[in-house]
Amino acid sequence: MSDFPVQFLFDFGSPNAYLSHKVLPGIEQRCGVSIDYVPVLLGGLFKMTGNRSPAESLAGIKNKPEYQNREMQRFIKRHQLDAYRFNPHFPVNTLQIMRGAVAAKRLGVFEKYVDVVFAAMWEQGLKMDDPAVVQSALTSAGLDAAALMAMSQDAEVKAELAANTQSAFDKGAFGSPSFLVGDELYFGKDKLRDVEEEIIRQRGTR
Repeated sequence: MSDFPVQFLFDFGSPNAYLSHKVLPGIEQRCGVSIDYVPVLLGGLFKMTGNRSPAESLAGIKNKPEYQNREMQRFIKRHQLDAYRFNPHFPVNTLQIMRGAVAAKRLGVFEKYVDVVFAAMWEQGLKMDDPAVVQSALTSAGLDAAALMAMSQDAEVKAELAANTQSAFDKGAFGSPSFLVGDELYFGKDKLRDVEEEIIRQRGTR
């Protein structure tokens, strides 16, 4: 595995973060690295940077939203991600499930939690800012929903998510998905090829 950090700064509310998540295992396998998933709060990053979601920033613009959708469909086809479905409840307030991701790390179920919540958001189209829906999704997947939801309210968990978000901002991030290869920042699923090339480059210099 690599001796330099490779990080994926993610929020479940981003469909492009989901699509990246599905492609990252191939990069890990090809490059011999383990990518560290870092939960951040996208809403917090937006406030810090003055950024807005594409749904807001592209409102009223002709052709660009249609082109971006075309690019997404190309990505989905290229990587055979046919399970993807746009969430009908979008945008979803992700504060609870992002705190849940931090809690899941502490409870030793992070990888499963991430898979389950991403699937609930972008394959099953669930309303993942409804506590009852979240509890049902986690329980159905065999996770201890009560423990996760209780831990997500812990002051240290809340502080860790806030600290992750602040750190992402300090490193230049303004949205999700973002990637850090050492100190090199990349944004967007369309930069995954660059991420892979940078991993290879940095491995070659060590």
